[in-house]
Amino acid sequence: MSIIKTDITKAKEVHKTNIRAAREPKLAALDIEFQKALETSSDTAAIVSKKQALRDAPADSTIGSASTVAELKAQWNTTILGDSPY
Repeated sequence: MSIIKTDITKAKEVHKTNIRAAREPKLAALDIEFQKALETSSDTAAIVSKKQALRDAPADSTIGSASTVAELKAQWNTTILGDSPY
């Protein structure tokens, strides 16, 4: 029997904070990529899509429905956020 209990509400907020921290440098890099594409009149649709996915990451519905820390950790999207901090 474990005496330590996890506050899942707090864990969800920490998880969202981790997502925001992970996406910050990725958004900055995409901003540069976007500016370069504009300067050369290249298509920006893919860049815009990647940026939107990063913006939407903290609002992922699986975060709200997670009931355990393991479910939160499994929710980390390595495709858009990179390596998991867990």
